[in-house]
Amino acid sequence: MARVNSGGSEDYEAKINELKAGLDKANDLRIQAKTRLEELAKQEQEIISQLAELGVKPEELDREIASLDEQIKNLVAEIESLIPWDLIGTAPEKREK
Repeated sequence: MARVNSGGSEDYEAKINELKAGLDKANDLRIQAKTRLEELAKQEQEIISQLAELGVKPEELDREIASLDEQIKNLVAEIESLIPWDLIGTAPEKREK
């Protein structure tokens, strides 16, 4: 930080340069943030389009994930029940959730 003295013009010039550098850095950060926001908005639109292709609305995504998870659990249980573990000699570990 610049000091103020009786010959102050040099100190004011240094302070102005310091402020200008700060403003330049802040502007660079603003531009970076704006660019990142635009990238994220584009990604969001791509994801929404992909969901639409799958027939899923964004607001139904949590429900759809839960449904798919349940289907996977049921299929795994069905497959495990079809394998003759007693003939193979080993059984899968039972996992508790």
